[in-house]
Formats: sequence, structure tokens, C-alpha cells
Amino acid sequence: MGLKRAVDIFLAVIASLILLIPSLIVALCVRLTSPGPILYWSKRVGRFNQIFLMPKFRSMRIDTPTVATHLLENPDLFLTPIGSFLRKSSLDELPQLWCILGGKMSFVGPRPALYNQYDLIEMRTAHGVDRLLPGLTGWAQINGRDELPIPEKVKLDVEYLNRRSFGFDMRILFLTAGKVIRRKGITH
Repeated sequence: MGLKRAVDIFLAVIASLILLIPSLIVALCVRLTSPGPILYWSKRVGRFNQIFLMPKFRSMRIDTPTVATHLLENPDLFLTPIGSFLRKSSLDELPQLWCILGGKMSFVGPRPALYNQYDLIEMRTAHGVDRLLPGLTGWAQINGRDELPIPEKVKLDVEYLNRRSFGFDMRILFLTAGKVIRRKGITH
């Protein structure tokens, strides 16, 4: 745990410095293209099912219901003018570096569930996945991302729980970079 936390802090500081200018540009673009705040703070489930606030650059309109995107009847109707680009490029995730620095998240772990994704939370808890810090990316993320049904996500989260190691985390980070570049597994 100590090595993972040290690596998280080191990488988050480096990434924050490198991505400062791009983050400011994204923030300006969000502000100029739609009304509302630059950041969207969503209630997420962290380690031991503790609720925390996770920031993202806002990619959806301010009147969007608070549910997982796949549960919206037509999610594209709620996207801001640059929302699709932010999501497909994963630029909307950049503010989560603060959650990593604050110890609420890690670079690698199961993606944090929304507070109202009861089926996902229950399945993860039953399998002990709730003991892990949620991640910016994870094994399920690189094996399907938005396309995976919940039981498959949990199966992959359990596999990560059982296989986690420094080497496995580095592999997941490397594979994530490839997925982001190719914009694979994102439906909206």
C-alpha cells in the first residue's frame, strides 16, 4: 500500500504540472460553450463504501438527471457542445488528480460508482472490492469501459483485487494510455 500511495502522489504531482495549461484551456472551453459551472462534482463511492465528491470537467448540461449515463434514454441530448469530445478524449477526468492527491482515489483501481448505483455497490461489497481505493482507470476500464454490463465489471474488479501488484498497475496504466489515444470503449 505504501509504495502504491507514493507512486500515486508522485505521478499526480507530475501529471498536474504537465497538464496545468491543457486543464486551463479545457476549463475555458467549458465556460465558453455552455452555461453552468466548469466542474461537475458527483457523489461517488470510495473505499469501504464511503461517499466522496469527485470532480470532472462538466460535459453534460446542468439539467441532466443524476444517474449513470447508460441509464439515460438519450444521453446525447444532454451533452454540452464539447461534451462528447471531453468524454472520448478523457479530458473530463483531469480534475480527479486532486482526488488522487487527497487520498480518495488511486491511479488504478475500480472506477468509483455513483452513490445511487446500488446494484454495482452491492456486488462489489459482496466480493470485497469495496476494500480498494477507486481508480482513475482500472482493469474493467481497459476491458470494455462503458460497454460492460455490471456483472462483468465486477468480475474484472475482483480479478484486479486478486492480481493487484505494482507491475499489474503499470500494465493497466500503459494499456489505458492506448485506449484513450484510440478512444475505445466509450459510447458517449
